[in-house]
Amino acid sequence: MAKKQKAPARFKKILVANRGEIACRIMRTAKTMGIETVAVCSQADLDAPHVRMADEHVEIGPPAAVKSYLQANKILAAMKKTGAQAVHPGYGFLSENARFAHEVEKAGLVFIGPAPQAIAAMGDKIESKKLAAEAGVSIIPGHMGVIANDEEAVTIARNIGYPVMVKASAGGGGKGMRVANSDDEVREGFRSATNEAKSSFGDDRIFIEKFIENPRHIEIQVLADTHGNCIYLGERECSLQRRHQKVIEEAPSPFIDATTRRAMGEQAVALAKAVDYRSAGTVEFVVDAQRNFYFLEMNTRLQVEHPVTEIITGLDLVEQMLHVAWGEKLLLTQKDVKLKGWAIEARVYAEDPFRNFLPSTGRLVRYDEPQGVDVEENGLRVDSGVTEGSEISIFYDPMIAKLIASGADRNQAIKRMRGALDDFYIRGPSSNLSFLAALMAHPDFVAGDVTTNFIAEVYADGFHPADLPPDDPGFLAAVGAFVHRRMVEREVTVFGQMPGRELQAADDWVVLLDREPYAISLTPTGAGYDVAVAGAKTYKLGSDWEPGMTHFRAHLGKKSVCVQVDRDGAGYRLFHGGGLSHVLVLTPAAAVFCTHLPEPKLADTANALLSPMPGLLVSVAVSVGQEVRAGEELAVVEAMKMENVLRAERDGVVASIEVGPGDGLEVDQTILTFEQPRGGKET
Repeated sequence: MAKKQKAPARFKKILVANRGEIACRIMRTAKTMGIETVAVCSQADLDAPHVRMADEHVEIGPPAAVKSYLQANKILAAMKKTGAQAVHPGYGFLSENARFAHEVEKAGLVFIGPAPQAIAAMGDKIESKKLAAEAGVSIIPGHMGVIANDEEAVTIARNIGYPVMVKASAGGGGKGMRVANSDDEVREGFRSATNEAKSSFGDDRIFIEKFIENPRHIEIQVLADTHGNCIYLGERECSLQRRHQKVIEEAPSPFIDATTRRAMGEQAVALAKAVDYRSAGTVEFVVDAQRNFYFLEMNTRLQVEHPVTEIITGLDLVEQMLHVAWGEKLLLTQKDVKLKGWAIEARVYAEDPFRNFLPSTGRLVRYDEPQGVDVEENGLRVDSGVTEGSEISIFYDPMIAKLIASGADRNQAIKRMRGALDDFYIRGPSSNLSFLAALMAHPDFVAGDVTTNFIAEVYADGFHPADLPPDDPGFLAAVGAFVHRRMVEREVTVFGQMPGRELQAADDWVVLLDREPYAISLTPTGAGYDVAVAGAKTYKLGSDWEPGMTHFRAHLGKKSVCVQVDRDGAGYRLFHGGGLSHVLVLTPAAAVFCTHLPEPKLADTANALLSPMPGLLVSVAVSVGQEVRAGEELAVVEAMKMENVLRAERDGVVASIEVGPGDGLEVDQTILTFEQPRGGKET
């Protein structure tokens, strides 16, 4: 048992040792509780929203996290400089660093989170599994000792039996994790996991465990105080993952029944009590098809996906963490925990889903969150740490925001999420909004029938525009005609038109929707137009859309719809249901000529390996004049703290190497050229 300390007084000022949306989220609760906040920031974040939101801020170093947000001594110095009595670490960075928590307490300050001993015990995935077993928690078969090298890793993997998970002891957030199905994959996974773990966590220890096939990832939220009280707040399903990083989370799980929920919750509480846990924490389990569950790890911090638990329990977890940090007892017992309704969270990332989810960087030139964000009124919540004009850089996690939709049941939450994704307007860096919309509409997800393999299996060949055909192309053609008619109505008012040749707001048009023609006739109504689409139907569209608006909001019968509209030369781009459609609205005569225009051809870059993302070139595995075979490693690019291996797609000979290890890369920058057409792919 940890030595009991005197309860601290309520804080007047706290420092938030983080950035982005989680820093903003913590500050919002602190402000409602009358607590002043201090932000820390790197040179890249001097004008970031979390800095502007805080009462004061301290700059702590260069953009790279290892030189700023991971510098514990700078965080402590900032606390002393500003008089902050406590620090909330958020998630990531120093949130699970036991040494940092110890130094905070040693300085007579308060770490808003668990005791250093609990962080150390649970932060080490090898030791945590041993403690879990001792506490009676189900664990996955595996090798719990530290592995010295890749050959030892291969021997262990063979003994356990493929497939196995190669995992960093100090890992988290999908970093330092690789699934291996063969000796070669173990060797490569050991190397990559070691490098990522050392870069992200400063700890390169690796262990191996059995990989449970067709698993579901389900976690239990626990809350404990310093008086020995501990409760669980239901579960979250986090099975929709890509490369071990969560994409969609929901609470409760559509798979877990009351009996399993109670068993998992009681084991989570037993583990928390075994390490004298305090504050909020999460015990993660992998669950098989028979609802057998096995301990994965305990995250001794606030989780990214905590909002879904907050919505179904009515609790503010940051507020609860502050009460615990003050030494207060929990205000509720296990029997007081009631789960109400359903909540789903989608992580909106700056990445290009149509280019194998490669990270995207740049300035948010337009950023409009969905209309009517209000949990009580519309079941919508957005946690973000950006505003229009914010820069998405290569130095940090590419998350833009978290979109949370809730409802009385799962179907209502899904419906609201789909509508909000249509409404979320992001321009500048690419985003994964299309992918999120596709997941929300997939029948297996709607049925709740998913595993952690879902994305890898359904999109084994990548995610493509063809995966998102319009549910109703006639509707989008009607929207295109509506928008163009309003544009023409504006243009006919322009002065100085040649007499007798003025523009006419015609009623009959041909809409080329992704080059497919639709004959359309419009009839003005008081609220908009009745749009008759040949071969489809008549759409009664009522909308106040005017030229310059980015959102076409309309009533289609009793249904409200939202389509994003961008100008595209003489035409328009329409975003709806995750899909992007190109629209050109023409007079019937012009449409005849347009159909004879040739399609544009893309430039041939088959004789070069281009960087698929902005990042840092870690290594080049080939040399000039070397013959390479399909599948052979060519280079490694690091972006958003993840290593990406670029491999040869076909046989070829290296003609030149344009950059070297350590060089910064722009997207599509040439890395290598070849003597004969071939290319590389990212894995």
